[in-house]
Amino acid sequence: MGLRLLLLAGTLAAGAATAQAQPAQQTVDRIQQTVERAMQRAAERADRAWSRAYQGRRGPEQTERFSRRIRIGRDGRFSIINLAGNIVVSGGSGDEVTIDAVKRTRGGSGELAGVRIDVDERPGRVDVRTTHTGRNGNDRVSVDYTIVVPAGVAVESRSVSGDITVRSVQGSVRAETISGNATTAATPKLELLKSVSGSVDLSDVAGDGDLSVSSISGDVRARAVKAKGVDLKTVSGNVRLTDVACDRLSAQSISGDLEYSGTLAKGGRYSINSHSGGIRLAISGPTGFEFSGASFSGLIRADADGRVTTGQNSNSVTANGRTSVRRGPMNGEALQATFGDGSAVVTARTFSGNIILTKR
Repeated sequence: MGLRLLLLAGTLAAGAATAQAQPAQQTVDRIQQTVERAMQRAAERADRAWSRAYQGRRGPEQTERFSRRIRIGRDGRFSIINLAGNIVVSGGSGDEVTIDAVKRTRGGSGELAGVRIDVDERPGRVDVRTTHTGRNGNDRVSVDYTIVVPAGVAVESRSVSGDITVRSVQGSVRAETISGNATTAATPKLELLKSVSGSVDLSDVAGDGDLSVSSISGDVRARAVKAKGVDLKTVSGNVRLTDVACDRLSAQSISGDLEYSGTLAKGGRYSINSHSGGIRLAISGPTGFEFSGASFSGLIRADADGRVTTGQNSNSVTANGRTSVRRGPMNGEALQATFGDGSAVVTARTFSGNIILTKR
């Protein structure tokens, strides 16, 4: 119910960002407060439901180690599900998966025996799951995993409370955590990277499919990404995209700045939306594009040569190299311009913030 409320609040806020005829600041404030309260309730429920499984009383740490090697093949599939603790998966050589784990608790040492590491082996597939056998799972035990798989293996990793890191895996990668950071590096076939409460960081993606990245409360950072389509969302956090090449882009933030630096594809479609935050676009490469920008409260500026059209009541327009548009605060600002052959389409919308466009 909390997540549904959060998504509904996000949808309402995003709609307000593009509706310039809405009553101004009172509506914005109510929406923003609803989003913030929903985010706080969702985080509190996640903490109560899950973190008590590993947050025990203070005392000396008790540990127990687990290690196993299993043949999986060079193009097999590996999955891991963990309740509490960090997961690190790295691509390696050979045809075996190496599983090293450390159970930890600051409760009684007997609690370690109540947590199992279950490994399901099938031809070409290995599935790992942390099973808490205590009543209600309230055993205050976390498990940290260090996994090495053959580089070509497909990886799926999920955690409730803990960071997830996947690196140097050439097969498809899907990773998500509720409370923790999610990071990938040198994973060209990344498909999904998500966190509810934590930052999301990815680099060196070079696939030909679609990529989905999201965080409810945390920043989203992407570097050196090439994909067919890219979908990035955060409710409370900044989005920063550097050296990106894709045919389709949808980047959204309710509360945070958005930055995009990269090339465009002919016929590509790129949509960048923020409710409360600025938008900065640095477009490189020869592809021309149609640009449409709108801000309810903020300045729109294009530092590039383009054929410019603006709505009525514009106070100032300068079109030789730099285009600035400012209108009265209740009317908002809008800018439409064509750069080069206009083969791609770029739209930028924010309710409260500046929009800056540069063409390199």
